[in-house]
Amino acid sequence: MPTDACQYFYSCTNCEAHLKPKHGDCCVFCSYGTVKCPPIQMSKSCCN
Repeated sequence: MPTDACQYFYSCTNCEAHLKPKHGDCCVFCSYGTVKCPPIQMSKSCCN
């Protein structure tokens, strides 16, 4: 995943759920991923 990438919404192809970030998070990776998004990992501001 590129270090400047964020994804605000995600539609699951398996269950067809539509995910959006939880309150206070900038992208679905921060809310639902096993690791935070690359900008957060690099100690940068979230998904600008």
